[in-house]
Amino acid sequence: MPALHVVLAAPAAADAAARRDSGDFLHPRAEPPRPDPASPGPASPGAPRPPAGACAVVVDVLRATSTLARAFEQGATRVIPAATVAEAFELRGRIPDALLCGEREGKPVPGFDLGNSPFEYERSRLSGRPLVFASTNGSQALLLAAGASRTLLAAFVNASAVIERLAGEQEVWLIASGKLGRPSLEDLACVGWIVRALGGAASPAARAVAALAPRDALGIRTLVQGASQGRYLRSLGPAYAADVEFCATLDSVPVVPAV
Repeated sequence: MPALHVVLAAPAAADAAARRDSGDFLHPRAEPPRPDPASPGPASPGAPRPPAGACAVVVDVLRATSTLARAFEQGATRVIPAATVAEAFELRGRIPDALLCGEREGKPVPGFDLGNSPFEYERSRLSGRPLVFASTNGSQALLLAAGASRTLLAAFVNASAVIERLAGEQEVWLIASGKLGRPSLEDLACVGWIVRALGGAASPAARAVAALAPRDALGIRTLVQGASQGRYLRSLGPAYAADVEFCATLDSVPVVPAV
């Protein structure tokens, strides 16, 4: 059994108010979703980082790591995380073959090639190409994991494949992306699902997330659909509701993206 470390949320690039008022937030909304009552409070702004030699597992169920699992299944070769929209455009300028992907507040970014819907990521467009990826939360978690020797992307859609891949690892850091520095229920529950499968609920944080893990596939669907981010995305229309349904499935994408 590996030594497990749990990060409840990646810190925001800046505090939520500053990011919401900055040009990096293209789609401010009047009412952000309320935190899930089952989630812990805000994460520390100085969230620990995995060291060299460790394996990091980044979880952003709605929707970054679910979508990127689909992207790698469809032939994407690499993901390069960007902290901001401006940085994403700069990176794409240095990697001409890359597709520019991501979102702000769940919605597409003008000038990007793809948003954050798994259904946009088709083999005919992705095969053999790297992705520059800037999402509201998932790319922040990927950047937090940058010091690890290996970084895997996990969600419910590829949970069993990730658990199998972790066999033999000595030290694993499970990073729940959260929402602007606050934990989110669906990410904690997915981390808990992995912790429970690995039998490593020894620390207080590991025990807390393991207690949030659903019992089965139906429990996963109910939790993801009912989480605050799931409700917000479904409120944006049928296409977003289909995304949430995709992200709420268990083991539909047997691929483990590695960064």
